[in-house]
Amino acid sequence: MTDSALQHIDTDEALRACLPLMRELRPHLSDADDFVARITRMRGDNYRLLAAVDAGQVVALAGYRYQENLIYGRFMYVDDLVVDSTRRGGRWGARLVQALDGMARDAGCAKFVLDTGLSNALAQRFYFRQGLLTSAIRFSKLLETPAA
Repeated sequence: MTDSALQHIDTDEALRACLPLMRELRPHLSDADDFVARITRMRGDNYRLLAAVDAGQVVALAGYRYQENLIYGRFMYVDDLVVDSTRRGGRWGARLVQALDGMARDAGCAKFVLDTGLSNALAQRFYFRQGLLTSAIRFSKLLETPAA
């Protein structure tokens, strides 16, 4: 892994190049312009996209943000974590989690938080191996968007 690095994705062009990989996690994202626009809006809430790059190719992504609330205090929330399906098992996800953990500690965060689906046993095993533990069940409800 001598030709590998972790880097933030900061340009629209780089975001567009990341869309195929992000679609492995978020298949509903189909339009590059919409993807760039969403990320641009999310940056207003401190969202950042960290990429693992190997030999010039993005092989894993982690979208995260710093937040604060009354339950956790200051914390890092990981919105998105995906590794190219052909590169899984190469410790790319672990490298991203380790880097994010260090960044969260350096930023004075009290907690590192992410969500995964109850049915996603493979992801849950990975997170347990990374030292993350389940501590809550999130409840949600779809809200209908008013007609324009």
